[in-house]
Amino acid sequence: MAKIISLANQKGGVGKTTSAINLAAGLAHEGKRVLLIDADPQANASSGLGVDIRTVENTIYECLINGTDPHKAVIKTSEKNLSIIPSHIDLVGAEIEMLNMPERETLMKKVTSLLADEYDYILIDCSPSLGLITVNALTASHSIIIPVQCEFFALEGIAKLLNTVKIIKSKLNPSLQIEGFLLTMYDSRLRLSNQVYEEVKRHFGNLVFNTVIARNVRLSEAPSHGMSALQYDPSSKGAQSYIQLAKELIQR
Repeated sequence: MAKIISLANQKGGVGKTTSAINLAAGLAHEGKRVLLIDADPQANASSGLGVDIRTVENTIYECLINGTDPHKAVIKTSEKNLSIIPSHIDLVGAEIEMLNMPERETLMKKVTSLLADEYDYILIDCSPSLGLITVNALTASHSIIIPVQCEFFALEGIAKLLNTVKIIKSKLNPSLQIEGFLLTMYDSRLRLSNQVYEEVKRHFGNLVFNTVIARNVRLSEAPSHGMSALQYDPSSKGAQSYIQLAKELIQR
């Protein structure tokens, strides 16, 4: 039975999709069967794993809105043990279409329940908003990973996200847990990075992953080649960090 984890933060540019792609690849590298669901209309996780969304017939949009069997949307990537359900720009309008649907908050849960037996981990890359699709992702998940950028406004908006998590726990998914806060874009040379790290650690203690993702050129380059950093340059610092993160997650 898969453990289902959403990666979410309504603040954009925090390394959320980079983390979704590379954590999925890291878990696959450790021999786990992994499915990544791209629930962001920008579809960056899809293109970042080599999917040409112009040629794809079924995406997460069809699964949520048309009730398409999610097995028809699963695409095997070039990386062993790693599959993806791609996204599509149509997902932008999905939230409006979902408004009048019965049990609109649990549509993603229906999708994941049909796939859970076939994977060890299902990761959901959420869009940078707290809209209905993110609510769906959190309702379907066992836990949430919150990527936090080591920059000045790092903690801004986290209170809002934690409040959303609290509401979902009380109304839709009582078993939702915070898996952890993941510090990204860390630069040990900058005092600010160290201050943000200390502040997040002080606020959230053991909920902060020991693994910290440093700024790394290979992490930025890999998506343009349609592959994770682990496939693009396995020896790079970025790839090694995500393998470390995958191991930490498995041990938890």
